This record gives sequence, C-alpha cells and structure tokens, in this order.
Amino acid sequence: MKHLDARLQPALPAAVPVRWSTWALLCGLLLLVIASFATLPLKWGEFFSADAVRTTADFLHGFAPPELAPNFLIKVGVATFETLAMSAIGTLIAAILGALLALPASGRFGSLARNATRAVLNVLRSIPELVWASILLIAAGLGPFAGTLALALHTVGVLGRLFADAFENCPPLPAATLRINGARPAVAFLYATLPQCSPQMMSYTLYRWENNIRAAAILGVVGAGGLGQMLKYHLSLFQMQSAATVIIAMLLMVAAVDGLSYLLRRAMTR
Repeated sequence: MKHLDARLQPALPAAVPVRWSTWALLCGLLLLVIASFATLPLKWGEFFSADAVRTTADFLHGFAPPELAPNFLIKVGVATFETLAMSAIGTLIAAILGALLALPASGRFGSLARNATRAVLNVLRSIPELVWASILLIAAGLGPFAGTLALALHTVGVLGRLFADAFENCPPLPAATLRINGARPAVAFLYATLPQCSPQMMSYTLYRWENNIRAAAILGVVGAGGLGQMLKYHLSLFQMQSAATVIIAMLLMVAAVDGLSYLLRRAMTR
C-alpha cells in the first residue's frame, strides 16, 4: 500500500543547475558595487552633520508659505496646461512614429531594414530629452515647441523598440491562419497581429506619457516652457515661496496623471 501511495504522488521537479556564467555575472556585479562604494568620495559624516542639517532646514523654511495670489495661481495653471500639452502631443507623435518604425524593426521587411531601423531607434533613445531640447532650442527657439519635439524624438526610440518587440513576440498562429485562407499580409497584420498587440502597446504609451510628464516639467529648466521654466525663473531670483507653489503644482499634476494612467491601464486589462 505504501508503494502504491508513493507511485501515485507526483514526482518533484529536478532542481535546475545554476551555470557557472550566472555565478560569474553575480560575482562581477557584486565586485562592481563594492568598487563603486570604494571609489566614490561619499561624505556621509558631513551630510548628516549639525551644520548641514541646520542649513538645509533654513533653506526649506524659505519655501513656506507658498504663494497663493490669484494672479500667480492663474499663471501656474497656464504653465501646468502647457506642460500637460507638451507631454501629450510629444507622446502622441512618438506613438504614431514608433508604430510605423516598429514594422521594419520587427523584421517584416527583411533583416537589413530591421538592423537599420533598430540602429536609428537606439540613437534616438540614447540621447536624453535635455540634450535633445538643448539642440532643438537652437533651431526652434525658446518655448514649448522645442520641448515637445525633444520629448517626441526620445520617446520614438523607446516606443519604437517596445512596439517592435511586441510584434515579434506576438503569437503568429492567427495571422498565419488568415494568410493560409488567402488574406494579404497587410490584412493579416491589421486583423490578427495588431489587435493582439494593441493592449500592450497602449500600456507602453500610457507609461511613457507618465514619464514624459516629469520630463516636460524638467525640460523647462533649459527654456522649453511650462512649469520647469517658471521654477527656474523663481529659483534664480530666490523667490522661494513662488517656487514652492510651482513645485506643489508639479506634484499634483504628476499624481493626477499617474492615477488616470493607472485607471486606464486597469480598464484595458479587464
């Protein structure tokens, strides 16, 4: 009876052996972390000293209370809308161009087109938004237009790569079934591949919109408009109370967009 019970019990899966390359990678990462702490001049004692704490407290005390004059709040509201518009338009342009570039980047037009398109996407996303904004400010001038283009160029590289990976990882059976039944490749893509990938693509787009909200607020520091430009202006004049209002507007805007993006992603996955 005991032998019968033993045969009926499911066999435990064998332990997967860890390869030596995995151990070598972990050891290399550990050594890199240790070397980072050893080489960086981290002055923890000075950071937590009484003088540093007192200076920081005096600096933060200058931000209170925030500026709440009606005329100034109207300016903050306009700058908030400008920042939202920069991020939304930049993300929309990037989503459209990223989807178009994702087609050759997913290998649908041959390996040469795939490698060339992925190289372009790598260049676009490897350059930060601040660098793009600094370059475009020379051509487009100060204001939100340069910031919108900077967000769009960087985000095209990110979304194009993510969309291409989504197309490559999409199950090929539905599209192959349509092809066998006489559908053209473009029709099979529109009716089989794209509907399967669209929820994931929308999730990627919303996530990048969240990131672009924060990036748009920072791009104003180099003159690209929005809340960042107001923040730089008031900090440079040591108008701390006005700067505090701008910072609070940034926090509220980011929290609202994060909540809205979460609700939209949750609605798409139901």
